[in-house]
This record gives sequence, structure tokens and C-alpha cells, in this order.
Amino acid sequence: MGCNLRIVSRLALNPIRPANAYKLGLSYSRQPGRRYASVSSAIAETPPSAPVLDPHQPHASPVSPPNSHPLIIKASVLVSRPPLLLRDLTPFERAYFLYQRRLNERLALPFTRYFYYQRGTPGDIEWKRKIKERRTPARDIGKYTGYGEEAWNDELILGERASEPEAQLQSLLSDAEDKHVSSAVGRGDQREISAEKPLSRTTEADANQDLESLNRSLTRTLYLVVSQKAKVDSAKQWIFPTCELDDNESLHMAAERIIVQAAGTNMHTWVVGNMPIGHQVHHVAGPPSEPSLTPSKNTEKVFYMKAHIMAGQANLKENRLGLQEFRWLTKQELQTTLSPQDFSAVKKVLADR
Repeated sequence: MGCNLRIVSRLALNPIRPANAYKLGLSYSRQPGRRYASVSSAIAETPPSAPVLDPHQPHASPVSPPNSHPLIIKASVLVSRPPLLLRDLTPFERAYFLYQRRLNERLALPFTRYFYYQRGTPGDIEWKRKIKERRTPARDIGKYTGYGEEAWNDELILGERASEPEAQLQSLLSDAEDKHVSSAVGRGDQREISAEKPLSRTTEADANQDLESLNRSLTRTLYLVVSQKAKVDSAKQWIFPTCELDDNESLHMAAERIIVQAAGTNMHTWVVGNMPIGHQVHHVAGPPSEPSLTPSKNTEKVFYMKAHIMAGQANLKENRLGLQEFRWLTKQELQTTLSPQDFSAVKKVLADR
């Protein structure tokens, strides 16, 4: 016994090398950042054993952390309608694209008219008349000549609207709706040629400010918000469709359920992914005895899920969440509709256009 104590005391003072540890029958394991192992360090790193509580003793009781109140977990769905049209061009972009088209007229080969139109045909006669008016094969860049002494003069005069989309559209329509058509024998026949006009970028819902229509703000992303029934002497509160999670329910399953319970079954939607795109915590003041920063029974944690609408429309007639109205709003409209706390939680995940 005394010999073993002397060996242990010597080992505690002198580090054990791997070879010596093997000779002495001690276990040695190399760890990153450590070159040697010693009995003293092994003894120091041994975690203390936790006290064992006897459940049959009267003083034994389960240990629980202080203020361990359950949170209320909720899922909120951001149902969005993506843009249906490209955004409007800026003045710089309009001027740049017109410059590129006029530059292409200078760099491209001359239009070989007789390759496409036979001499003396109605198409040849009509081409000669139109090219005399606009002086270029392109129909939407204004009066410009790509060849000749004035080919360099491709800048717009102050007040000219050749770069405006409305002016270009009118130029294309007037060229297609030309009423004068010449025949092959040289007789002037009059007949009307109609062209189908494209739909306007602003719809009737935009003119009437119908916030429940999906046919508004076609160049922007719209989000579905709903209003709960207002309490007595309280303002109407607009929120995203939100509900608590059921037992053993994931956020993805809850999002699909909330869409059906809130907006009905007439919407064809797609919940994007299983992970939330944001969250926020509502701290509700508890009893005066409890600190305000600790979780209480009224603390809510809301997770936001992303979804898209493919077809259909919301219908709150048979909703189960006590909702009253719904609207499809842009990000800028949400800023003035939602509460500052709710908008601050989602403003970074909302599309700017």
C-alpha cells in the first residue's frame, strides 16, 4: 500500500510520457492541444458526481428552474401574390434603351427590301410609303436615319417623347392600324386594318381602390392581412392569419391549417419550406410579483411562415378564427396598416416590389 502511494505521488509531480504510461499500465489518450497526460490532471478534470436523491425520503422533491411557465407558440402565415408584370422603367432606363436601339440601326446591315417584298406588290408599295414617313425600319424609335450624314444625330430633342412607353405603343398601333392599302395593279383601295391593343397596366381595381382584389398593383407583391373582431372601445387590428399550434403539429402543418380555417378552401396556395422566415415575442405584463423580463403564462412567440397564392380568392364567410375582413396590401401599405411591433418583425422579409 505504501509503495502504491509513493508511485502516485511521484506521478503527480512528474508528467507521464506515452511510453512510460504504456509500461505502467495506465491509459493514455492524446487530445488536441495537449502533449502529455498526468494523474493529477486526470483527477482534476473528473466531474463531480451529482448527488442522488432518494424519492422515498420526505425532503426529496423534483428540482425545477424558477419561473418555468410554458410559452404560447403561434404560427402566422405571410400569403403573398407575386408581381404579374415587370416594373415600370426609370427615365434613365428608357433613355438608355432608346439609345441602344438607335445605335443598332447604325451598326446593322441595311434592310434588304427586295428580299422580303417583290417589286410592285402591295407589301413593297406599303413599305416605301412607311419608310418615307419614319425614315427607319424600326417602328418604335421615332424619326431617325441610321445611314447618311445625319446618322450621328441620335439624341432626343428637349420635349420629344420617343423614349416614353406610351409613345412607342401608339407608334406601333398606328403603324399596324394603317387604313391605306395599295393593290398590286396600282388602284387605291381603302380598308380598315384593326390591331389588338394590349391591356392597360392599371386595372379597374386600381381605379376603384379595391383593396380586396388581386387584380391591383400588378407590378408589386401583395400580402394577405385579416382583421379580428374589434372589442368594445378599441380600434380594428390588422394582422396576418395567425393561430396557436395544436398538439404534435409542425409549423408547416399549422400554416396549411391556418390558411384553410382563415381564408377558406377556394385558394390554391403553396407553403414554402418547413422553416420560419421570422419570429417575434409578445411580452404581456404578468402579476406584480413576477419580473417583467421573465416568461409568463401570457408570453407569446409567433413564427412567420411563407406561402404563395396560385389561384382563387380569400373567403372569410366560414372562417373559424373570428375574422371580419381581409385585404391584399403592398409593403408600403402594410407599414401604415399593421402595428409598429408587427411591421418591425417582418419588414426585412417583405419584398420591396
